[in-house]
Amino acid sequence: MAQKLSKKAKAAKKARDKRTAMTSRRRSMKAENQRKRRAAKKKGKSLKGKDYDHRTKRFTSIKNNRGSFGKGTKKE
Repeated sequence: MAQKLSKKAKAAKKARDKRTAMTSRRRSMKAENQRKRRAAKKKGKSLKGKDYDHRTKRFTSIKNNRGSFGKGTKKE
Protein backbone atom coordinates (compact mmCIF):
# COMPACT_ATOMS: atom_id res chain seq x y z
CA MET A 1 0.00 0.00 0.00
CA ALA A 2 1.52 3.29 -1.10
CA GLN A 3 2.04 6.16 1.29
CA LYS A 4 -0.11 9.23 0.81
CA LEU A 5 2.55 11.87 0.19
CA SER A 6 2.60 15.25 -1.48
CA LYS A 7 4.53 15.55 -4.74
CA LYS A 8 7.40 17.29 -2.95
CA ALA A 9 7.56 14.65 -0.20
CA LYS A 10 7.30 11.82 -2.76
CA ALA A 11 10.25 13.24 -4.72
CA ALA A 12 12.33 13.62 -1.54
CA LYS A 13 11.54 10.05 -0.48
CA LYS A 14 12.44 8.74 -3.92
CA ALA A 15 15.83 10.50 -3.71
CA ARG A 16 16.44 9.17 -0.17
CA ASP A 17 15.49 5.63 -1.15
CA LYS A 18 17.73 5.74 -4.22
CA ARG A 19 20.68 7.05 -2.18
CA THR A 20 20.19 4.27 0.40
CA ALA A 21 19.81 1.54 -2.24
CA MET A 22 23.06 2.57 -3.93
CA THR A 23 25.31 2.29 -0.85
CA SER A 24 28.06 -0.31 -1.09
CA ARG A 25 26.46 -2.44 1.66
CA ARG A 26 23.07 -2.58 -0.06
CA ARG A 27 24.62 -3.25 -3.47
CA SER A 28 26.66 -6.16 -2.11
CA MET A 29 23.56 -7.57 -0.37
CA LYS A 30 21.60 -7.35 -3.62
CA ALA A 31 24.39 -9.11 -5.53
CA GLU A 32 24.56 -11.87 -2.91
CA ASN A 33 20.77 -12.28 -3.07
CA GLN A 34 20.90 -12.63 -6.86
CA ARG A 35 23.71 -15.22 -6.72
CA LYS A 36 21.90 -17.32 -4.10
CA ARG A 37 18.57 -17.10 -5.93
CA ARG A 38 20.07 -18.12 -9.29
CA ALA A 39 21.90 -21.04 -7.71
CA ALA A 40 18.78 -22.26 -5.90
CA LYS A 41 16.68 -22.03 -9.07
CA LYS A 42 19.35 -23.98 -10.94
CA LYS A 43 19.06 -26.74 -8.34
CA GLY A 44 15.30 -26.80 -8.95
CA LYS A 45 14.11 -25.22 -5.69
CA SER A 46 10.77 -23.43 -5.69
CA LEU A 47 11.29 -19.86 -4.49
CA LYS A 48 7.79 -18.54 -5.07
CA GLY A 49 6.96 -16.12 -2.25
CA LYS A 50 10.46 -16.35 -0.77
CA ASP A 51 13.19 -13.78 -0.04
CA TYR A 52 16.79 -14.41 0.97
CA ASP A 53 17.34 -13.41 4.60
CA HIS A 54 20.87 -12.13 5.20
CA ARG A 55 20.65 -12.66 8.96
CA THR A 56 19.52 -16.30 8.95
CA LYS A 57 21.35 -17.04 5.66
CA ARG A 58 18.38 -18.86 4.12
CA PHE A 59 15.25 -18.25 2.09
CA THR A 60 12.22 -17.25 4.18
CA SER A 61 8.74 -16.00 3.41
CA ILE A 62 8.53 -12.41 2.23
CA LYS A 63 6.21 -11.57 5.11
CA ASN A 64 8.64 -12.80 7.76
CA ASN A 65 11.75 -11.41 6.13
CA ARG A 66 10.49 -7.87 5.54
CA GLY A 67 8.81 -7.66 8.94
CA SER A 68 11.82 -9.04 10.86
CA PHE A 69 9.87 -12.11 11.97
CA GLY A 70 7.13 -10.09 13.71
CA LYS A 71 9.44 -7.58 15.44
CA GLY A 72 9.08 -4.79 12.87
CA THR A 73 11.88 -2.95 11.17
CA LYS A 74 12.68 -0.18 13.66
CA LYS A 75 15.13 -2.26 15.70
CA GLU A 76 16.92 -3.77 12.71
